[in-house]
Formats: sequence, structure tokens, C-alpha cells
Amino acid sequence: MDHSLQSCFQLVGWSLRPSLTSGFGIQAILQSKIRMVKYFCNSTDISSTWDQVFSAFWQRYPNPYSNHVLTEDVVYREVTADQQLLSRRLLTKTNRLPRWAERFFPSGMSRCVYIIEDSIVDPVNRSLTIYTWNLNHTTLMSVEERCIFRDSAEQPSTTLLKREAWISSGIYGFSRPIQEFGLARFKSNQVKAMKGLEYALSNLQGEAHPRLLRDTMKDASGKAKEAAKNLASAAAATPQKPQQFI
Repeated sequence: MDHSLQSCFQLVGWSLRPSLTSGFGIQAILQSKIRMVKYFCNSTDISSTWDQVFSAFWQRYPNPYSNHVLTEDVVYREVTADQQLLSRRLLTKTNRLPRWAERFFPSGMSRCVYIIEDSIVDPVNRSLTIYTWNLNHTTLMSVEERCIFRDSAEQPSTTLLKREAWISSGIYGFSRPIQEFGLARFKSNQVKAMKGLEYALSNLQGEAHPRLLRDTMKDASGKAKEAAKNLASAAAATPQKPQQFI
């Protein structure tokens, strides 16, 4: 672990080895300072079994939709007496800031965000619960997320996903626009996260990923149209020599 990350953990008082009675999952999130927050919630049906989703969750990085995820490391893992699997992972992510937000970042401050991801696998009740939150840049913006994957009792071969997020900012006078930006960015990233999970599922099932194929074709089509437009513009701007007839 690099020195800057060690300093970050010391500053916020986090340990890589959490206590099972405190400092793990939602209990850790609730330790954060209460602020006015933006709240997000949605539910999704995934057309795969819980076992497949559980396996894909651990294999979703890297994928074509996760370029903003730089690193991932498992820093703690334990099986409890009731056979639940507790894991803590550390992820490093980067997200480009809008120009107006640059003023809140001192020059030289890292643009990388350290993310803690706590997960609880309950094989008896067939659920996977994930809590994530950022360790640094919390004054600018704090994003706390909870995802619950459950086996569907009514729909065979279907997994139910409920995703919640709480977005807050401690920048006086600018917290509202920062929260609005954070909410919009979160919505965009959760779409990418679902695409990445679908990509991992298709790899596990040995299938070509249809969404990736569609996205690739759409991107290629867009580039071709843009190239044709540029050629047409260049041709129109180039003065034509008068034709001579013999």
C-alpha cells in the first residue's frame, strides 16, 4: 500500500481489518456525519440466477465499461460462524470533474478516489449485500451506496437488485449543485456498472455480449458519420479550380 493511502486511512481512522461488531458495512456508513443528502433508489430484475450473479460480482473487473476503475484489492475476508462471507475490498477510481468544480480542489491534490467496498454473502437466505463509500475527498462529496441482490422466489432464474445511494457535500454555499452533479454522475456510473455486470455474466455463460456488440457497432457508426461529415466540410471549404475543356 502506498504512503498516501496509508495516510488517508490514518486520517479518517479506518482499519483495513474491521471489527465484526462495528465498523463494517452499514454500521460503518452510519458513523459518517449526518448531512442533508440527495437520495437515489431503484430496483432491477436481472435475468440470471443468484449463483451466477454472485460469481459474476467477483469477476466484473476489468470490463469495457470500467475504465474509471484503476485498481481493486481484497484487504479482508472472513467466514462467520453462521457461514456468512464478509469481505472488504479497496478500489481506486478516477472521475473527471466539471470545470466549475476544479476550484474546490487545491493544486496537487490527488484526483483519485479511494473506495471501500464491504460485502456480506448470505448463502442460507441467498442474498448479497454490498456497501461502498469514499474514504477521501469527503468534504467535497461523500457518496454512500447499498446494493442488495436477492434470489427471486416468484421468478425462477431471476435475481432482484435494489440499489440505494446517499450523496452529500460539506462545501458551504455550493452543496446543492455539488450534490446535483454527484447524483447525475452516480446515475451514469450505475448504468455502466450494470453493463459491466452483464458483461461478466455473459463471459461466465460463454456467450457473446449483445450489449457490447451493439455499443461497438453504434460507436463505429457514429465515428463513420463524423468522418464523412468532416470530409464533406473539408471538400466544401476547398476552393475548386475552374475546369478547362479542350
